[in-house]
Amino acid sequence: MIPVILARHPRLTGGEGLCYGRRDLPLAEGWERDVDRWSALAAGHGCTIIHASPSLRCRVPAQALGTRLRVGVVINPRLAELDFGAWEGQRWDAIDRTALDHWARAPEDFTPPGGEPIPALKARVRAFWHDVLAWRAPAFVVTHGGPLRYLVAMAQGRVADVAGAAPAMGTATAFAVSVPSGSGPRIRP
Repeated sequence: MIPVILARHPRLTGGEGLCYGRRDLPLAEGWERDVDRWSALAAGHGCTIIHASPSLRCRVPAQALGTRLRVGVVINPRLAELDFGAWEGQRWDAIDRTALDHWARAPEDFTPPGGEPIPALKARVRAFWHDVLAWRAPAFVVTHGGPLRYLVAMAQGRVADVAGAAPAMGTATAFAVSVPSGSGPRIRP
């Protein structure tokens, strides 16, 4: 068993009602308090590495956490949020209602124009997860709601529901993850 802590980036400013996916928005005032809580949780689980999405809203708090814990931070593009293509930066209520309803009904079968298909998000997150298991090192992961839906499900040994609720911004949850035998050597990224 290895401890893996999964965290969603802190709250943001300017994102209310906006489809922002990969678009970077500023962290809300007080984001450092989330890092304070994460630091206590990570120290209690012996985290030796931090993995973060390349987004500033994940990278900045991950680097602050790394400084506090004196551990390295690996920026991993597989942890990026879903790319919403032409919907990025638009208000949800301004997006074509028919297309939005189709995506809501069957997110794995519909891709926003110019965006990333859900199966591609799942594949890159699954590949990251397999690497975490192969590394066999207590890890802290800072990412977004989209990838977390899958990471939490894998940590719990269940099938993810893409339409399910994502963890709240600024939260972190520790999991004791079983490492299957033969999952690879003890290596670090």
